[in-house]
Amino acid sequence: MNTDTLVSLLATDIAPVRGDAVKRYLTASLLLAYVCASIFALVGYGLRPDMAVMLVTPLFWLKLALPLSVATGAYLMLERLVRPGQAVGSKWNGIAVPILAVWLAAAIVLWEAPPDLRASLLMGKTWRTCPFNIALLSAPCLFAVLFAVRQLAPTRRSTAGAVAGLLAGALGTLAYCLHCPEMGVPFWATWYLLGMAIPTATGALLGRHVLRW
Repeated sequence: MNTDTLVSLLATDIAPVRGDAVKRYLTASLLLAYVCASIFALVGYGLRPDMAVMLVTPLFWLKLALPLSVATGAYLMLERLVRPGQAVGSKWNGIAVPILAVWLAAAIVLWEAPPDLRASLLMGKTWRTCPFNIALLSAPCLFAVLFAVRQLAPTRRSTAGAVAGLLAGALGTLAYCLHCPEMGVPFWATWYLLGMAIPTATGALLGRHVLRW
């Protein structure tokens, strides 16, 4: 059998792959992961009792904006990482900008607050449990995202695992916001980001092993 014949046989009945296949696959996995995390948050922790008031409170929507923007930035970066040969380029900015923005906002709030209130703004009432609750809610998201990435073609496994973990952590944080009573920007800038850092580190460690292909 010559080379041309072999190529023809291998190419027989090959259907073209849709150009948006990666986006569709990742998006479906993320939606499923977020729904699961939200259900776990509502069943395990409960909906905050003043949610009706929060829905018309601008600060609450700013609170949601942090994990949502981090999740968006991580998604855009991960979409590049699962394509061999694709440069990440400026996609890092989608992760860095919201984090730097909330740190800047937290610094301004602490600077302008009376000294005796700064500790309460930073620590809130739930600092001991908040990061671990976020990490727990991120677990199903991390499983779903790593499973989705494994079906694709990442070549930088640890980096892809870390970004997958950050994406999972952001989704877990978004779900946790349905329960969390904390409304201080310094609290979000510290404990929410620490909660996201746990699945990020876990994803980096797991990525080098589970994302082999």
